[in-house]
Amino acid sequence: MKAVFITGGTTGMGMELAKLYSQKGWRVGVCGREKSKFDEHFEMFPDIHFYCVDVSNREELKKAINDFSKPIGLDLLIANAGIGYKHKTKVPDFEYTYKMVGINLLGVMYSFEAALDIMIPRERGHLVAVASIAGYNGLPGVSGYSATKAAVQKYCESLHIDLKPFGIDVTTINPGFVDTPLTKTNQHPMPFLMDAPKAARLISRAIEKKKMVYAFPFFFSSLVRFLSILPRTWYRSFLNIKSLNYSKDSK
Repeated sequence: MKAVFITGGTTGMGMELAKLYSQKGWRVGVCGREKSKFDEHFEMFPDIHFYCVDVSNREELKKAINDFSKPIGLDLLIANAGIGYKHKTKVPDFEYTYKMVGINLLGVMYSFEAALDIMIPRERGHLVAVASIAGYNGLPGVSGYSATKAAVQKYCESLHIDLKPFGIDVTTINPGFVDTPLTKTNQHPMPFLMDAPKAARLISRAIEKKKMVYAFPFFFSSLVRFLSILPRTWYRSFLNIKSLNYSKDSK
């Protein structure tokens, strides 16, 4: 039997991934901040282990991952936990952005740190971080979100090289718009919106193939990546920032 621990595993893609791996016969652990969400969504999956943890708390997260790994170790860690902005703003909400850094970026680092303590001595394992295609470009109105996801992308790119000698693979997942509680608050168009179960299946396949980077859906992610290689003056012109429909005062 193999073991996987998933942060942010009580809703959305994390929840679907947890159910998917449980159905495959894996030992599954998830963490989240609200046990009520776990109880609501995992009634039919009694073998999934839940830990009430905020991923921005380094010591709590490390303790949870260590506890889960005691019986058979840890083969796969999926750092999925993340938050986004409810509204686009021209002036950043700095307090919320600092919280976002703690969850979207430091949460990945803390979970990887705990996993590596287990994986390096065993000389095998797989680290996965769920970033976003939003990390390919600085998107207007969501500066902190783009920044944290870009940081996760580059962090994983480095680790993919550094951890190979230890027998550890690293994968970055860059989804487009997925129908989850995180995106339900978006007040802007979401092209190629995908349901969470399908996204989970695509992610699990990419993990199985040990891809270094996997972005989806293909057409939309390819367009976003193309924009990332344009000269920045062209990119800004393409975006036509002045026409964006959000208030400079909105929170």
